[in-house]
Amino acid sequence: MVTLILFIVIFGVVVISHEFGHFLIAKMNGIHVVEFAIGMGPSLFSFHRGDTKYSLKLFPIGGACMFEGEDGLEAKEGEIGEGSFLKASVWGRISTVAAGPFFNFILAFVIALVMVNLIVIRDPVATEVLPEGAAMAAGLEDGDRIVALNGERVYLYEEIQLFTQLYTGGDVKVEYERDGVRYSTVLVPQLDEATGRYMLGISNADFVELSGFDGLKYAWYEMRYSIRMTYKSLGMLLRGKVTREDVAGPVGIAVNLVGKTYENTKEYGWQNVMVNMLNITLMLSVNLGILNLLPIPALDGGRIVFLLLEIIRGKPIPPEKEGMVHFVGLMFFMVLMVLLLFNDLSNIFM
Repeated sequence: MVTLILFIVIFGVVVISHEFGHFLIAKMNGIHVVEFAIGMGPSLFSFHRGDTKYSLKLFPIGGACMFEGEDGLEAKEGEIGEGSFLKASVWGRISTVAAGPFFNFILAFVIALVMVNLIVIRDPVATEVLPEGAAMAAGLEDGDRIVALNGERVYLYEEIQLFTQLYTGGDVKVEYERDGVRYSTVLVPQLDEATGRYMLGISNADFVELSGFDGLKYAWYEMRYSIRMTYKSLGMLLRGKVTREDVAGPVGIAVNLVGKTYENTKEYGWQNVMVNMLNITLMLSVNLGILNLLPIPALDGGRIVFLLLEIIRGKPIPPEKEGMVHFVGLMFFMVLMVLLLFNDLSNIFM
């Protein structure tokens, strides 16, 4: 029961922030919001306020902010109302569509800001260079600050850990600072037989003490870390580097991520549970923001593509044709949801 409640709260917060972004910017652009819905499926209850219907649906795995005229039927019938989505300026429509993902990033930053005041933060400093490790062989010394790995800027020690988790072989160019001077060297991470992971051969036990506006800076670093994890995971998925067991839908997230995290952390106290739930919310919010910006039909990114084409062409794509493309995309995602459900059940029970 606790897992279910945590799952509903986490998904609810992430979805509400996304849909509220659409809702707020639509109102600012004079677009009539027909329905603001949280969840999917049949309504548990609903009410009207003004000219908008607010609904809570049965399945807590999504939401919708439906605008008047966004399906293109009005244009087909030749009657476009004053509050229609189609009546708004093209930039007003772009801002309305992009607001959902943008608000997910705002939520992620706010959560990160709370988290950095509750968690241990470590700068990417080699407080100890381990004997006979790759870093020592490459000339690194205690106290060196890692600046970049293979050209990718590093701000947190956990980014070094992420790099080694995703390491697939080859030389690694390490840029580091020593006494304010920047150097570079090349090393080859060594496999640690005990953990099965490749290591640079450094450790870190130096925790950051926040002061002044440090919280804002490290909140951005934490959010940036989540963004990097998301797009790197997408890249691995596209390259076929991810197995079926690594992919999860809503059920898998609820059971394997939220549930197991709760069970593994509850003995350490409510603050530990809260931090881990905040971290999951942060990751899901960033994931939802990035995935919705992909240029795929039915997603916000797909709608933005059509709006950008309207700017380039000087006239909109016929709404009924755009609607058909998004309908195909929606059917694809419905099939994908079913496949993810079977995959989740298989991972849980088999």
